[in-house]
Amino acid sequence: MITSLSNGRIKQLITLRDKSRARNKEGLFLAEGFKMFEEAPLGQLKEVYVSEVLWRELEKDAEKSRTWKKLNACREQGIFMEQLSEEVFRKVSDTQTPQGILFVMDQLSYELETLIKQAVSRQKEGGRAPLFLMLEDIQDPGNLGTMIRTGEGAGVDGVIMSRGTVDIYNPKTIRSTMGSLYRVPFLYVEELASAITLLQQSGIRVYAAHLNGKQDFDELSYEGGSAFLIGNEGNGLRRETADKADTYLKIPMEGKLESLNAAVAAALLLYQAAGCHRKTKGF
Repeated sequence: MITSLSNGRIKQLITLRDKSRARNKEGLFLAEGFKMFEEAPLGQLKEVYVSEVLWRELEKDAEKSRTWKKLNACREQGIFMEQLSEEVFRKVSDTQTPQGILFVMDQLSYELETLIKQAVSRQKEGGRAPLFLMLEDIQDPGNLGTMIRTGEGAGVDGVIMSRGTVDIYNPKTIRSTMGSLYRVPFLYVEELASAITLLQQSGIRVYAAHLNGKQDFDELSYEGGSAFLIGNEGNGLRRETADKADTYLKIPMEGKLESLNAAVAAALLLYQAAGCHRKTKGF
C-alpha cells in the first residue's frame, strides 16, 4: 500500500492528471471511476490503483462485483495494481467525491484516412452513410466529452479536432464521455482544411454550422456521407475554415438567441443526418 505523497508513482499520477504535455510525451492518460474502469480495454491498461476502503468493500462482495472481476482480469494479464491510503487517493483524485479507483492507460490512436476508408466501404456494402464531426478550437472539456458521447449515440465514424481544441484526455472530458472515449474514434489534425479536403474527395459533404447559413439544418436531405463543422464556443468557426465547407446551414432560433451551446448544436446536426441516413437505407 502506498501511504506517502512523495512516492514516485504518486508524483507521476498527479503529473498525468494535471499536465497535457506530460500525457502526450508519455503517451498515457489517467482516468477514474467504476464505469470507466469496467469498460476500459484490457490491452490499454497499464496501472490500477484502488483505495484501501474500496478494496475491503470489493473483497466482501467479490462474487457480485464487476469491478472485482475486472481487477482479477488485470491481475491475470500482469497489469500493475496497488492500494492507496485514503489520504493519498483523495490527493490524486480529480473529483470531490472519489469512487476509489483510478488507472493509467495508453493513449488511443487513429488515422483519418483509415476511418474514411472504413466508413465509405461500409456504405458501398449497403450500410449506413459516413458521419463525421469536426471541431475547431472547442475549449470547454465538458462540451467536448458530451460531443464524444453524443457522437457514439448518433453512430459517428470519427471526431476530428483542431490542435486548438481542449485536450481530450483532460479528466473532466474523460468523465463527460461516460466511456464513449473507448469506442468513438478521434484524432487531432494540424489543419482542418486538409481534413475537409480528404472527406470531400471521398464523396462526403461538409456542412458548416454558421450564423450566415441560408438553409435550416432540417431542410437538407443529407444524402450520402456527412461531416459537420462546429466552431469555438465564443467565436464560432474561422472564416477560412467555414469557407471550405460545401454548405452553410443554420439552426433556427426563437427569442433573442443567436446560437446554441456547441454540444447541443452538434447533437441536433448529428442526429438529423443519422435519421436521414437511416430513412434512405430503410433501417
